[in-house]
Amino acid sequence: MTSTYDLLNARLQAAFDAVAPGADPVLRTSERSDYQANGVMALAKQVGRPPREVAHEIVKLCDLTGVASVDVAGPGFLNLTLSPELLNDQLRALLDDPRMGRASTATPKTVVIDYSSPNVARELHVGNLRSTIIGDALARMNRFAGNKVVARNHVGDWGTPFGMLIEHLLDLGEDEAVASLSMGELKAFYQGARVKFDSDEGFKERSRARVVTLQSGDVETLRLWKIIVDQSVAYLSQIYDLLDITLTAQDAVGESYYNNMLDGVVSDLDRAGLLVESDGARCVFPPGFTNRDNEPLPLIVKKRDEGFGYAATDLAAVRDRVSNLHADELLYVVGTPQAQHFDMVFAVARMAGWLPEGVRCEHVSFGHVLGPDRKMFKTRSGESVLLAGLVDEAIARADAALVSRNFEGDEFSRTELAVDIARSAIKYADLSTERQRDYVFDLDRMLAFEGDTGPYLQYAHARLRSIFRRSTSPWNENESTFVLSAASERHLALGVLAFPEAFDLAFVSLQPHRLCNYLFDLAQRFTSFYEACPVLSSEGKLRDERLALCDLTARTLSLGLSLLGIHAPEQM
Repeated sequence: MTSTYDLLNARLQAAFDAVAPGADPVLRTSERSDYQANGVMALAKQVGRPPREVAHEIVKLCDLTGVASVDVAGPGFLNLTLSPELLNDQLRALLDDPRMGRASTATPKTVVIDYSSPNVARELHVGNLRSTIIGDALARMNRFAGNKVVARNHVGDWGTPFGMLIEHLLDLGEDEAVASLSMGELKAFYQGARVKFDSDEGFKERSRARVVTLQSGDVETLRLWKIIVDQSVAYLSQIYDLLDITLTAQDAVGESYYNNMLDGVVSDLDRAGLLVESDGARCVFPPGFTNRDNEPLPLIVKKRDEGFGYAATDLAAVRDRVSNLHADELLYVVGTPQAQHFDMVFAVARMAGWLPEGVRCEHVSFGHVLGPDRKMFKTRSGESVLLAGLVDEAIARADAALVSRNFEGDEFSRTELAVDIARSAIKYADLSTERQRDYVFDLDRMLAFEGDTGPYLQYAHARLRSIFRRSTSPWNENESTFVLSAASERHLALGVLAFPEAFDLAFVSLQPHRLCNYLFDLAQRFTSFYEACPVLSSEGKLRDERLALCDLTARTLSLGLSLLGIHAPEQM
């Protein structure tokens, strides 16, 4: 079906184009009316005419079928109120539309999303949280939109630390090391290697020698390295499953994957005349980047010790993703501190011709997770907080909350629901925050069943579904007619119809919090409707209409939450 927004926007666009081709109507939902078009002032400036005069011309030119009234307000805002007939037609169309009005894109793209990206042989910690959750939401949203998503978990699986990790594995014995790693004891394994490296000169020398054999491609060293990588990726998969993250072991394409491409990166940049030697290192100086002294800033591609840094690997990844994966879009879900690095990598890739202008390449930056003291979230000893521990604590608290609320179900169902609630609390707190901002990790607030939280939205969905469980007589949704005589009915209906626009605002801007805002508003609209409009005690067509409206609201909440990676339970 054509969404209400697209229907109105197409009609307004035709009228705007008749005045000046290409002008944007800037259509938005509005509290003052059903929709408001705010583009008249820009159009009037473009054609050099008074805004209100242009606004009245737009009204005359526009196809207003299904629009009950159009008011010209202020300097030229167009306030549109929809007719009951159009509202009924659009709502009835939604009854048979599992996508709730948002059609799949007519021109699918291949979108490569780089997210999570932890270091191998390290346990996932709170510093990995935002990249993992935001990236997964963007992956889900792209798949829903109809795009082909190629997930890339760019794990740190190469470099000097692996010398000490391999030697530590040999010291423990392969069987014991594998048993330890398979139990998820990555932190203890890494710390054991680090302690020996810092205190034992013999171990340190062996570790450095092992790095050389690893980088030279020694078969036995590579086999030992692969044991550590495979066990680490298996552990990652367990944590991703615990959080219901869609990344798989096959999506883990680490630094090592690009290792054989690095010499080609350097030689091709050299042939293009872009490489400059600076203090023994081989660099590219992209225009517009300077240091604090206003001196040109280099992107170091090959270090003075002949080693490769992150820049070379990231350039190889861009090249691979465009040339071999045929990406139309590249999204890098990485923290804000890496902004300059990625800006420089993208600039050099474009200079080299590896990143055509038609390929969208964006650093999806995000802020920090803070503790209750509003400082970086760490343990009392100053270490990073492990993600598995946070999830386990959230599950335990959610389970205790269900017990206190006298949850009606067996222990298995309660435990399953506690996991859903814990995931929801953690994901929604992250995604509902504008991603560039920091936020405080506060489980008490995040797990609350009231306020702007994931559990509140889950509970709203469960309340909606409980209406149908309590219904003692059938209803025929296909014969429902939406009269919407009560103000709160109409308000809820408009909220349901606004889903495609809300999704697109979040999707295009890469800002999941906009979808969160919409879902919270929809849940509040339902609460107002439920308090004002009896559903099951209504009779006849009014009862069917209100049940249909409840069903559409529940389906919209469920769909919207699923795009954030959150399950909408039937019962809580």
